[in-house]
Amino acid sequence: MARGPTLVLEKAFVGGPVCGVDEAGRGPWAGPVSAGAVIFDPGRRTPKGLDDSKKLTAKAREGLEVEIKQKALAWGVGFASVEEIEELNILHAAGLAMRRAIAAMAVQPACALVDGNYRFDLGCEVRTVVGGDGKSKSIAAASILAKVARDRLMTEMDARYPGYGFASHKGYNAPIHMEALVTMGPCEIHRRAWRPVKLVLAGVDPRRMEPEQGELGF
Repeated sequence: MARGPTLVLEKAFVGGPVCGVDEAGRGPWAGPVSAGAVIFDPGRRTPKGLDDSKKLTAKAREGLEVEIKQKALAWGVGFASVEEIEELNILHAAGLAMRRAIAAMAVQPACALVDGNYRFDLGCEVRTVVGGDGKSKSIAAASILAKVARDRLMTEMDARYPGYGFASHKGYNAPIHMEALVTMGPCEIHRRAWRPVKLVLAGVDPRRMEPEQGELGF
């Protein structure tokens, strides 16, 4: 039977507190990128059901968010804006959101476990973990905080920019999002470097274009 995330990686580091870090929102056409950072005390119980945020329902994520904040030794959430994404590119903007999440924690880590294989500069030792949100409880918790915080913000953006359906698709590729983008044009929180947005700004209907190979939903 498959085993879920544990604290094995966290306990293996002996130089001080270890946080898990993960981001949400690299692929959407609109909205910021978010990041979460979480430190668990290895001697205390962690919330049950921690897993990759994408494998959980919205209700489960929201319930776990409350538990994570209650049981974590420290936690933080950070964002990088659409303007920062366009200035820095999405990878470096994600790193900026991660640094802000770590800076927001009451306890600063000696080591950060980061989901994926890119070694961001986070002001402490960084260890990359491919598939980390399925291996590390602190990374899984960080992914949940990042996802819930971003989803909540995009629901607020739905009220500010009605008609795009942000509350339902959170800025990702969806038929209703594409229809609104074409008929209404981009709004302030659309990422202008993303291909569908760029095409609409150029007067081209993205629905008539073949997707480019390797596009991550944008």
